[in-house]
Amino acid sequence: MNPHRVLYLIPARGGSKGIPGKNIKLLDGKPLIHYTIEIARALTSDENICVSTEDVHIKNVVEQTGLELPFIRPEQLAADDSGMYEVLLHALDHYEKNGNYFDLLVLLQPTSPFRKKYQVVEAIGSWQPGLEMVVGAKLTKANPYYLLFEENEKGYLIKSKTGTFRTRQECPAVYEINGAVYVIDVPSLRQRPLTAFERIRKYLMDDVSSLDLDTTLDWKFAEFLLAENKK
Repeated sequence: MNPHRVLYLIPARGGSKGIPGKNIKLLDGKPLIHYTIEIARALTSDENICVSTEDVHIKNVVEQTGLELPFIRPEQLAADDSGMYEVLLHALDHYEKNGNYFDLLVLLQPTSPFRKKYQVVEAIGSWQPGLEMVVGAKLTKANPYYLLFEENEKGYLIKSKTGTFRTRQECPAVYEINGAVYVIDVPSLRQRPLTAFERIRKYLMDDVSSLDLDTTLDWKFAEFLLAENKK
């Protein structure tokens, strides 16, 4: 049993540009956010699960599962330019005002429907005192030593990271944060935002579990994967 008090936070903003209404859009007949709620419920009791949203439609879809929302997120924390840091602190403040204190905050974005329970468990288990965050990641195919380029002042393409590697296999491993799971040390979060964290470890995940639904193409690929699993 994990000795830490863990809050599982599922952020679900109503405004979505790439896939309108994606957090409650049906994927294989089930609202997208339900996939993440099911994972959280497999790990803890409802009192430790927080869905943070400003949208009444998302609220209603969440409550179809029997999970109650602890609050409605203020509109100013749901704008296009709103930061995740403020959303996390708002949730923690709500619980602490009611006498509930947590050691770790596990951020589970609803756009990662293929993450597995055991992966979240392993990510939490890999957290150690002194770490600010453990984050889900995958090996990136867009290696900056080999495939990624920037324009210089003359408009010529130059490699994003210099190196003399002849093949992609020779390049150092580079990891891409996948957004599927973040295990965050609450005292560290109280001191500074996620973007300022320095003591971060990866939890390596496969490409399917790392799929983040952001575009229509992502959604179609998710539907394809689910259909293939039924064959």
